[in-house]
Amino acid sequence: YQSFAQGEIIFREGEPGDRLYIVAEGQADIVADGQVLETVEAGGILGELALIDDKPRSARAVARTDCVLTPITRQHFLTLVQRTPLFALQVMRVMAERLRRANTRSRA
Repeated sequence: YQSFAQGEIIFREGEPGDRLYIVAEGQADIVADGQVLETVEAGGILGELALIDDKPRSARAVARTDCVLTPITRQHFLTLVQRTPLFALQVMRVMAERLRRANTRSRA
């Protein structure tokens, strides 16, 4: 587990994405262009996009509250996907939901 104090940066836009995080306690904001795109609560994930496409982070993550996160490295992620296909499906669902919300915002 990794603990972050309210306001602490979890990762920055442009950094390499070598892990995703599962929020165990608290809340974390995903921020791009100065706007909060999403608040991720306990049980949610963040940082998965850069882990999957091996490109730099597309947004930053900031602890909205004091929070505890579980980091999942790329190797651990690949093992989870191989052993637990439902985990991969859950990650895809999160990505699909975020894409749909982004599409809705761009139409507004």
